[in-house]
Amino acid sequence: MPPAPSGLLKPVNGSKHGFPKPSASSKALVLLPLLLLGFIYLFVYPKEFELQALMSSCSPPLGAYTAAPRRLAGEPPASRKPDFRLLIGVLTRADNYERRHLLRMVYGLQLAAGDLTAHVDVRFVFCRLYKDDQRVLVPLEILRHGDVIILDECEENLNGGKTYTFFSAVAGLYRDEPYDYVMKADDDIFLRLPRLLESLGEMPREDAYYGATIPCDSMDPFREYMSGMGYALSWDLVEWVASSDVPRNRTVGPEDRMTGQWLRLGGKGKNRFNAKPAMYDYPLPAPVDKCSHEFVPDTIAVHRLKDNPRWAETLKYFNFTAGLEPSKFYKIN
Repeated sequence: MPPAPSGLLKPVNGSKHGFPKPSASSKALVLLPLLLLGFIYLFVYPKEFELQALMSSCSPPLGAYTAAPRRLAGEPPASRKPDFRLLIGVLTRADNYERRHLLRMVYGLQLAAGDLTAHVDVRFVFCRLYKDDQRVLVPLEILRHGDVIILDECEENLNGGKTYTFFSAVAGLYRDEPYDYVMKADDDIFLRLPRLLESLGEMPREDAYYGATIPCDSMDPFREYMSGMGYALSWDLVEWVASSDVPRNRTVGPEDRMTGQWLRLGGKGKNRFNAKPAMYDYPLPAPVDKCSHEFVPDTIAVHRLKDNPRWAETLKYFNFTAGLEPSKFYKIN
């Protein structure tokens, strides 16, 4: 093979190896991309991770429900201030796990719908735990849902002072962030929250006593008292119950009648509202009194839902599962 022409390997500008020495502009072209990559790695990526962490921390915990105020047509997406705050205390027993599961679905779906005009919290209330299995299973509920109030000052009872203990405890528990109304409800009542809030919204915020009048044939809220199925007191009355000797010395007896007696003896509850006939007992084939009647479209509450078939019939009437989408994972006839 003939030798390569010597001129091709001739040193340039004094280079020993025959390659040109890079100029300053060439060095800049090489270094600039490297500097840019270093800047992105050191400053941009960490900020992106911080943003992702921030977004994650802002997400609600699994299973949490938020009652978003209703947004009117044309109103900006920013939520407006709720009209008022309502606490619903469902008085139940620690062993009623299945019923609480059902009620969490019934009220959770309504709270998550985003069409409520008020802030609503639902809490399940019972007296102190007394069995070993309760001391394990109830804490599981608390860890998962965070919606349980345990009244350590009472043993489980129906008419032995539990309602008084509930109102008294609430006055202290929520002293720093009070509600406008506190409602005591049974665990066999179905409350339609939008209708309840619409009705309560017409009430004064003070000295207010709301519910369905007893006796059943009466429509006069000043005649006797409100049915124990579910009644509400304004916050000032809750504080009065917690501090006055009138209720403190009269805790034993039918709890709804005792509440009416407290208010009568104390000269309280001057603003009263009878929600009948929109609050009523489950329609029986042969009603035993006027507290029970057929379902009506403007229902606020249906009481005496003692078993799942009654719950199912009531929820079906109000088309409660209308939002269920078709899916390949289930077929419900």
